[in-house]
Amino acid sequence: MITIVIAEDQRLLLGALASLLDLEEDMRVVGRASNGEEAIALVEQHRPDVCIMDIEMPAKSGLEAAEEIKGKCKVIILTTFARAGYFERAVKAGVSGYLLKDSPSEELASSIRSIMSGKRIYASELMDEAYGGGGDNPLTEREKEVLELVADGKNTKEIASELFLTTGTVRNYISVILDKLGVSNRIEAITRFKEKGWFK
Repeated sequence: MITIVIAEDQRLLLGALASLLDLEEDMRVVGRASNGEEAIALVEQHRPDVCIMDIEMPAKSGLEAAEEIKGKCKVIILTTFARAGYFERAVKAGVSGYLLKDSPSEELASSIRSIMSGKRIYASELMDEAYGGGGDNPLTEREKEVLELVADGKNTKEIASELFLTTGTVRNYISVILDKLGVSNRIEAITRFKEKGWFK
């Protein structure tokens, strides 16, 4: 029987996750926490096989809690955030899994079984970043050039003429850039790029 502690500050989601996992014949939820501190206490108390944790919680974040319980049980981060910085820190904290909340529920149960058999499971959205050298800039030189021109306030047509590209190609570059940076518009892309210190 795989014993599990779940830490999630949204009560509804906490209850739903616990109910779903309790339906699995080989799993039992032994503790529910609504913040990182409670999660640490429940892991000490129950010594579960797995602790499933959200990242953004009161008192202590899931990442802080994961760092504290390292080695005591396997930790799976279950979050809404596919952020490279969070992912890097989770990997450093030795988490066995990093899944996104919009994954199908049956994926969670099968991921837990895989993790118990010694595998590490990371959401595919994060794998590019994991294999691309973690916190390194995911953009190619050309994509970076395009984004720098966007940041200079140039529109698609101006960027196209400056880089000798068609406007369609520039639009493609921009959609790839948004995709790689995990953002939904140009302003967010520029902000993310600045935050990471990737502009020259």
